[in-house]
Amino acid sequence: MEPKARIDIKKIKKIAVIVVVAALLLTLALTCWYTVDDKQQAVVTTFGKVTDVTDAGIHFMLPFGIQQVHKVDVNVYQKIELGYRTDTSSPEGYRLVEDESKMITGDYNIVNVEFFVEYKVSDPVKYLYASYEPEKILRNLIQSQVRTVVGSTNVDAVLTTGKEMIQQQVKELITGVLAQYDIGLMLTDVKIQDSEPPTEEVTAAFKDVETAKQGAETVVNEAKAYRNAEIPKAQAQADKTLQNAEYLKQQRINQAAERIALFEAMYSEYVNNPEITKSRMYYEIITKMLPDVKIFINTSQGGVEMMLPLDDFLGGTSPAQNTTPNTAQNTEVE
Repeated sequence: MEPKARIDIKKIKKIAVIVVVAALLLTLALTCWYTVDDKQQAVVTTFGKVTDVTDAGIHFMLPFGIQQVHKVDVNVYQKIELGYRTDTSSPEGYRLVEDESKMITGDYNIVNVEFFVEYKVSDPVKYLYASYEPEKILRNLIQSQVRTVVGSTNVDAVLTTGKEMIQQQVKELITGVLAQYDIGLMLTDVKIQDSEPPTEEVTAAFKDVETAKQGAETVVNEAKAYRNAEIPKAQAQADKTLQNAEYLKQQRINQAAERIALFEAMYSEYVNNPEITKSRMYYEIITKMLPDVKIFINTSQGGVEMMLPLDDFLGGTSPAQNTTPNTAQNTEVE
């Protein structure tokens, strides 16, 4: 019986060795490789020291804890909600966190402002080892910079027209501080989800103000449109008036030139024949004052001659052309 017992013990030891070796081989097979998906990077440490950063794929590693792998989501955009939290059980789909949302503006008004911040991991090694709880650091940084910007902006801008400016300033400030901290995080977007006064009454008042501003802008735009339409009309009328004035001016100048020429011609005749010229001027004045009068000239020979119509020496045509007997009067001039 003893030899058989020895044989059984040898078999058992042999089987145990095989099982142990198989287990070791299986352990090696399971712990010597790892996979990284497309959205990740893996930080490999050897005896606790970072020795490699691997991208997506299947990779080999040393077993038995010699090397460890820490996978980090680097191609995933993550979010931080400030002033509110998404809550699917709430009818609105979110709940307000007043300790974060309630802020004081630059003109000492209280407002509720809700921010949505988007970020991603830019350096997995720094994300894992440069700080403790980097997301918490980022949240505290966001709260600080948001309160800084809102605290330097008046309430009207916070609630209405200044939201884009606030978003840009907050993003620039946070990006600058993150670069100094160097904790492996990168800010990608900052949005104001909502901003409103803390009470319904104040909210209604601000909505009325906003409506009034929009109405004022509408009136201003209409006034500008009217101005743009009327200015060309007024300019055209002004141009027409100037053209008429220029025409009248030229007409007066021409008339004055004609009178000057007439006067010079009359003066020239007067110098050459003063008596005749005076007589002729006298006859013309009479015909103008008495247009229906016939003029007869008593000559030195004792005869009487009728004066024919003369060209107006003073300008124009003599009206003494009407010789109709029943309307004319007779005047004798010696």
